[in-house]
Amino acid sequence: MDTNNQNAVKGVGDWFRWHLSKFVVAPSFLMILFFVYGFILWTGYMSFTKSKMLPIYNFEGILQYVKLWKQPTWLASFENLFVFGSLFIAVAIAFGCILAIFLDQKIRGEGALRTIYLYPMAISFIVTGTAWKWILNPGSGIEKLVQSFGFENFEFDWLVDPDYAVYTLVIAAVWQASGFVMALFLAALRGVDGEIIKAAQLDGASISRIYMVIILPTLRPVFLSSFVILTHMAIKSFDLVVALTGGGPGNASWLPANFMFEMTFRRNQIGQGAASAMIMLATVLAIIVPYLYSELREKKHG
Repeated sequence: MDTNNQNAVKGVGDWFRWHLSKFVVAPSFLMILFFVYGFILWTGYMSFTKSKMLPIYNFEGILQYVKLWKQPTWLASFENLFVFGSLFIAVAIAFGCILAIFLDQKIRGEGALRTIYLYPMAISFIVTGTAWKWILNPGSGIEKLVQSFGFENFEFDWLVDPDYAVYTLVIAAVWQASGFVMALFLAALRGVDGEIIKAAQLDGASISRIYMVIILPTLRPVFLSSFVILTHMAIKSFDLVVALTGGGPGNASWLPANFMFEMTFRRNQIGQGAASAMIMLATVLAIIVPYLYSELREKKHG
């Protein structure tokens, strides 16, 4: 009998050890399931209602989406997103790649330079926006500094110019994200087989040609990963806009996230805000889902 009890206790102990990881993960999994995916579903349903200050659960179809695409401010914010996102992604990838190639030459002080380039990514977008707001302020920033050197006709007032305000977002965002892109490319460059480079050098190929023709084409996955990450950052950009331009002048630098916040929390239009949030989610999914599909397909056939 004692032996049976010992076996039973041992069996329970083995079962508990086998399922311990599930018990540890379960609370986090349930919280994510409820607070993330549950609220995504709730927001999606709200986008099909006439909810304003308080939720209304009567289904009204695509009314909010029709109204949304008739809103001039929403169209302007989407246009700003296209300009901001295109420039931000292109410049950050190009600049990050150039920095990675520069550091890949085993230069002196590489560790310090790598830290300097990476440091902006450790700062929140609020801090980045505030710092660049000081730098680009016509009354106390770059414009004032250059004018103090005697160039009194110099102007750099993009921050207060409706036609150029969105480009100040690009400057600040590239400054923050390019170091992260550099780290991705540098890690990939360090994984390139050195024998290939030596063989190309023996054939008389220059360093620039080696990178352009041999190395960079092999970094396609890094380019794709950088594109996906930066696209996600661009679409959800909110705090940078608030800290740097406040969406102004007027709504010249509004992005969809700022429109969603304005409609939901200031104008008490829950249905309209939910519709804009779902459009943003659909845009992110349109980028991420094909990427994940291609990655899983490569692993399956690799």
